[in-house]
Amino acid sequence: QVLGSLKEALSYGANTFMFYTGAPQNTARYPIQDGLTLEALALMKEHNIDYVDLGCYSKDSVDYSEYGIKVAEMVRDNEDYVGIVVCTTGIGISIAANKVKGIRAALCFNEKVAMMTRLHNNSNVLALPGAYVSKEETKAIVHNFLTTEFEGGRHTRRVDIISNYDNNR
Repeated sequence: QVLGSLKEALSYGANTFMFYTGAPQNTARYPIQDGLTLEALALMKEHNIDYVDLGCYSKDSVDYSEYGIKVAEMVRDNEDYVGIVVCTTGIGISIAANKVKGIRAALCFNEKVAMMTRLHNNSNVLALPGAYVSKEETKAIVHNFLTTEFEGGRHTRRVDIISNYDNNR
């Protein structure tokens, strides 16, 4: 079910959204990355959504894996929360986040994929490809990720299979 607005999503059910963002950025190479993070944060501020920004605060090259893991650990320790991470392609940072037990990070490059990953996979971390989506696309992706709730049903069984494997490795 896609909820109509972020305000509706925040008032729906017991989940509280807290965002942990981690975005290692090289704004000299990909200026859009800096804009994506700012767009995501602006959307949260606009809707009075609490978040913790875990960085990056440097324009120098940094190791994205540290930020992906840091955000994922925060989400793991606070299961009602979700995270948003950004790197150039979104691939590396999503791989890093997925190394943390209990994390289901999804690389989303459009609003439909963002909706489907919440609907079917109950993803708890959104990875954005900083060099490949616009600010407008980012708003739509973040909006759908935050306002779509897990469908359950047959998808619960599938998510449980992944969770059981994750817990037993």
